[in-house]
Amino acid sequence: MTLPTLPTPGALLSPLALQQRKNAFTGWRLVALLVGVLGLISIIRMATGATDLDSSGTMSAAIGLAIPIGLAGLGGLWSERSGVVNIGLEGMMILGTWGAGWGGTVYGPWQGLLIGIVLGGLGGLVHAIATVTFAVDQIVSGVALNLLGLGATQYLSAVAFKGQTTQSPQIPALPTFTVPGLSSWLGTIEHHHWFFISDLAGPIRAITYQVPYVSVLAVLLLPITWFVLWRTAFGLRLRSCGEAPYAAESLGVNVRRYKYVAVVISGALAGFGGAFLATVEAGIYREGQTAGQGFIGLAAMIFGNWRPMGLAAGATLFGYTNAMQLRSSEAVHALLIVLALLLVVFAVRSFIRKQRGQGIASLVIGIALGVWFFTTKDLPSQVPYMTPYLATLLVLSLASQRLRMPAADGLPYRKGQGK
Repeated sequence: MTLPTLPTPGALLSPLALQQRKNAFTGWRLVALLVGVLGLISIIRMATGATDLDSSGTMSAAIGLAIPIGLAGLGGLWSERSGVVNIGLEGMMILGTWGAGWGGTVYGPWQGLLIGIVLGGLGGLVHAIATVTFAVDQIVSGVALNLLGLGATQYLSAVAFKGQTTQSPQIPALPTFTVPGLSSWLGTIEHHHWFFISDLAGPIRAITYQVPYVSVLAVLLLPITWFVLWRTAFGLRLRSCGEAPYAAESLGVNVRRYKYVAVVISGALAGFGGAFLATVEAGIYREGQTAGQGFIGLAAMIFGNWRPMGLAAGATLFGYTNAMQLRSSEAVHALLIVLALLLVVFAVRSFIRKQRGQGIASLVIGIALGVWFFTTKDLPSQVPYMTPYLATLLVLSLASQRLRMPAADGLPYRKGQGK
């Protein structure tokens, strides 16, 4: 008689349990990665004396600069998950900066923030009407919105800010919070410049000392977006519009309605990013204030593979490099060797996974950055200003092989036509 075969322990696990184990493994891997990067930065800081590499001032500036980029990228995520490419994020951010500047000086900073969000949403509505209702080419519509945002705000500034056509009066400051006792204690540890301990104290102090309440709200939008899009029926239907709109239509999904909702939310988030720039970062509206951050947000979204947490990592990276060029050219110089070592590690990982092209490119760039670091003492003054944009190009070029956009992203949708 043949004995029955017992199931393996893995077979006894439900799909939900397997997913939980996978998520737990991913979480531990992320923690290990962060600890490893922080340890590497700590070693480089002690070797070079570049204390601004991970100081609380640098990390606080990085968070402040990452939030507008992240909000713009989050706007792009909502739009493109519904199947509508939105390269008009820059124009929607511009509308948000002007709305916050005008509303903040006339009604107050919170009202200005809300007006900036509403104007960004109106920009998204215009994009939705053009692309969803009239099937205008999505790239053409996005470019037109960028031009419209710039031209409209120049005209509105001439009308609203008499005598100052390129900037608004000062916007009242938004409230901040500090964790009592903890921030000063962390500051003391940071200033001792101990290995790893001081490097850990810097980032923690950045999120406990003079943090704007609106920054917390902006960061919370990331897990909220993840939950809505990946854990609700609404999110499933919206994502189906970006993957297979005609199949979704055959199941009773109102594809046009979902695309409209997604693109308007996209504009509102981009407007929020622009309003954040004006109210929190600068305290004033200035013409050209966005400086291409809408496009960098789009790059962060692509780097994150159209997912919120990946987008957050991309926005943080771009915000950090931007903060570095504002804080210290010495720290930017030390950052070269950090990037070189990380690229070498990435190259080894690529070779192990038999991704030879990506591995060779990473290794060559890493060696070049290492040679640059050891053969120079100071960087040309133009290099720090180029750092955020160079980081954008480098990250996108290395991440391009693992990206998968929504299947119907950018494709025109006409109700009832099918494929």
